[in-house]
Amino acid sequence: MRAPFGEFDVVSPAPEALDLLVPPVAEAVRGWHGPVPADDLIHVDTDPRWADTATFLEHYGPGLLDRSANCVVVAGRRGGETTLAACLVLSGTRVDVNGVVRRQLGARKASFAPMDTATGETGMEHGGITPIGLPVAWPLLVDAAVADLPYVLVGSGSRRGKLIVPGKVFAGLPNAVVLEGLGVAADG
Repeated sequence: MRAPFGEFDVVSPAPEALDLLVPPVAEAVRGWHGPVPADDLIHVDTDPRWADTATFLEHYGPGLLDRSANCVVVAGRRGGETTLAACLVLSGTRVDVNGVVRRQLGARKASFAPMDTATGETGMEHGGITPIGLPVAWPLLVDAAVADLPYVLVGSGSRRGKLIVPGKVFAGLPNAVVLEGLGVAADG
């Protein structure tokens, strides 16, 4: 099997790579009810040393930047309540936490969640958090540019491996909201 893009040595449908996925992601793939068959979720086995975006692109090719997305966990606070949410934006952009995220969550203040909170609440590893398998009650904010791509490279839940998923899948995940301008220029 070949990936829809990129040069990866080991490529398989995600249902055939369950042993390489963390439990919440494996469970989501096992019980998949998305807009495409589970076999359309592609797992590519990659070296965990290159899981972070910059080193991943260095090793696997900078041409993947426009086809990859980062999933980050944010915390919105209002009064004494904190809402955790995930944001999915193209890798070449940053999440507009203080604008779009804060307004969407109805929060007085929003920030990136601490790493221990993000990993502890998701059951995923830092550098591998993915929208597939997130806690179902969480809002999932998806930048429209991600949802519009034919295929998107995202984390697999662990630092080892990535998933390549049709962009439209993210709009159909539980509590997903597609937003224009969620991802803003990294230098802006």
